[in-house]
Amino acid sequence: MYAPACRLRPLGSADFDRILELERVLFGAGAWTYGMLADELAALGRWYVVAEPAGPDAVAIYGPGPKPVVGYAGLWFDGDVAQIMTIGVDPHYQRHGVGRELLHALLERSRTLRASAVLLEVRVDNDAALALYEKAGFERIGLRRRYYQPEDVDAFTMRLDLAAARPGADGATEGPAGDGGPGDEGPSGDDPSGGGPSGGDPDRPVGDAA
Repeated sequence: MYAPACRLRPLGSADFDRILELERVLFGAGAWTYGMLADELAALGRWYVVAEPAGPDAVAIYGPGPKPVVGYAGLWFDGDVAQIMTIGVDPHYQRHGVGRELLHALLERSRTLRASAVLLEVRVDNDAALALYEKAGFERIGLRRRYYQPEDVDAFTMRLDLAAARPGADGATEGPAGDGGPGDEGPSGDDPSGGGPSGGDPDRPVGDAA
């Protein structure tokens, strides 16, 4: 499926049904429920955006009127460090730059909030997501055993020091990790950040689905 350009906007309650639909596709047994999503968005320090098709191509594909949400992302800021909670992208739109744009928006928001660093967790077997994060300047700083449940999959903890990072020419950030390799979004079901409400009590960790 051809993927038109997208625009980002704040996530609203009218998007819940679509977000939950994508959650089930991307995360299966680990998907958020309606209550979990509502609680997450109501929690302090959260900031969420969605991506939707835009421009003439979007009208040609979807017709006039509202367009479907094809990606979503969010973070939690505790007053010092920002934590990427989730990035999810419709499988039909993966590898079209949507995950990269969502990540860029989260990093820009973190800078606006004057966060000292950005943290996330990512599945150890998600090579595409790891490449995306490393290209943005994230470094692996730890390993969390069996972090992803119910799959029993380990996760790398990754950190981007915003004091050391600087915007790159392509809009990504370049930090100590430099250009961690090619990579855009993870495979279907694995966003490059596929998170959960992980503000200190992760029901589904971050790190895998754009």
